Amino acid sequence: MTNAEEPDIVLIYARAANGVIGHEGDLPWRLPADLRRFKALTMGPEGRGRPMIMGRKTFESLPGLLPGRRHIVLTRREDWDSKGAEVVTSLAEALALAKTDSADEIPVVGGAEIYDIFRPLAHRIEVTEIHRDYPGDTFMKPLGPEWIEARREDHEAEDERPAFSFVTYTRAD
Repeated sequence: MTNAEEPDIVLIYARAANGVIGHEGDLPWRLPADLRRFKALTMGPEGRGRPMIMGRKTFESLPGLLPGRRHIVLTRREDWDSKGAEVVTSLAEALALAKTDSADEIPVVGGAEIYDIFRPLAHRIEVTEIHRDYPGDTFMKPLGPEWIEARREDHEAEDERPAFSFVTYTRAD
């Protein structure tokens, strides 16, 4: 946490070498290690689950509610059937709802528009950088100079799976 009262906002995503983060509402790759990392980051070290903020399309792309975590969905559709998620219509509402958990971090898990909204507020970004281009319809622009690489864990290609890196970025200031 950056201070005793406010949780860190952490963006979590996987990005192909050409910037793709999604294709037709799904991930264009299958990386079990990335899914395990996502679970670890959203559950937290005590395994009690953190409140995740996401957009409607990201929520609809999930296989269902992810066990042990709150699903806070930021959408413009006020009458949308949330299917177990907590629906908010503003960034301020999303943060206020997430902060009621007293979590040390608030994971923001997609999609591209939601990342753009939360990026100015983020303390850290956790990216799985996939070292291959993929076709897709949802893109994430590269990080700017305000972000510095704090940690990197490289993984070689294996069978049909591409090489990838788990990278942690923090603010340069």
